[in-house]
Amino acid sequence: MRHAFGLLSFCLILSLLCSCSGSSTTVADFNLPLYSPQYASGFKILGQEGKQSCLIRVSAPWQGDNTPPRELFIQRNGEAVPDGFDGQILTGDAERIVCMSSTQIAMLHLVDASKNVVGVSGMDFITSQEILSRRAEIGDVGYDGNINYELLISLKPDLVLLYGVFGADPMENKLRQLGIPYLYVGEYVEESPLGKAEWMMAVAETVGKRTRAEEVFQQIPEKYDALKKRVTDAHGNRPKVMLNMPYGDSWFLPPSQSYMVRLINDAGGEYIYSDNDSRASKAIDMEEALLLTSKADKWINLGSDIQSTEDVARTLPNFAKIPVVINAELYNNNVRTTSAGGNDFYESGVVNPDLVLRDLIKALHPELVPEPYTYYRRLPATTPADPDIDSESEYIGYFPSADSCAANATN
Repeated sequence: MRHAFGLLSFCLILSLLCSCSGSSTTVADFNLPLYSPQYASGFKILGQEGKQSCLIRVSAPWQGDNTPPRELFIQRNGEAVPDGFDGQILTGDAERIVCMSSTQIAMLHLVDASKNVVGVSGMDFITSQEILSRRAEIGDVGYDGNINYELLISLKPDLVLLYGVFGADPMENKLRQLGIPYLYVGEYVEESPLGKAEWMMAVAETVGKRTRAEEVFQQIPEKYDALKKRVTDAHGNRPKVMLNMPYGDSWFLPPSQSYMVRLINDAGGEYIYSDNDSRASKAIDMEEALLLTSKADKWINLGSDIQSTEDVARTLPNFAKIPVVINAELYNNNVRTTSAGGNDFYESGVVNPDLVLRDLIKALHPELVPEPYTYYRRLPATTPADPDIDSESEYIGYFPSADSCAANATN
């Protein structure tokens, strides 16, 4: 009898050990694609059959990054963290988020989750009225090398959304020490306008709203492609387009496969500088810039401070008599800016590439777009007022809501 009881106990213990062993997982087990981006190249959302938890894998979130992918495990339903996992762990959906980029706020807004934002970096650079209306209750943790970690800790964030430009964010090591999980949002390095917007899927996953994000995002390529079709169906000319203004003594022009150049091409324009097939902007001198601009039919993205052709002539006297300036074919993306230098083009414009494209088509082929500008405007001779800007638009000073995106699906 004693032997039988001992054998039974041994079998029970063995069964429990096998059961425990079977419940453990590794990162490799999370190989079920929950969302595979169509346009973005920098993230994947992976799951495991029968599990609610998921893994967000981010690759090369800044220019020139060749380090291993960074991973955030979102632990749901009390499920175990994969064995040996050394990435970031978010327990449950994030209810309190610190955004280090205003673009991340726009992504959360599109899935009706901007209320989850409890901290930002540079409040004075933000254009979102929803965030500004809660200014007193949202912490501004600072930026660059001047982060207020005491304030950050007091905000009790579930997650910090980071970004990198030329390297890892200096906050990364400190957040690890504090035990605060983070996720890199790498839309900055995407060259596809739709790829940039698609990063909303990764951000939405952190708040448990991937399904809502899929509903919102699927409309964006449809609208974008419909606008491209307006251009191709018209069989019109392709005006030559100059970009930017000088920075010091140099004029930086983006490569031929960059975000802005793709938008110009899709809008039916021809980028005037074809000598840069790298992946980084190239500096040219002022003499070459003058020569290129003299041949341009349109000139766009002249900087937030340029409000009129008069401003261009005052800033660059040698450019005052070239045709594109005389004919006032200057179009700037500074409709909605803040006194500190924030610009909604780089905030909500990133997640609304269809609206940016529509503006550019209107600038290059005005006969094809009866709708008012959203982010751009044609610069007047002396006054910043532009009668073609829809001052009553729901977009002015605010992000398009998810519902308004749906309403504009056919535009």
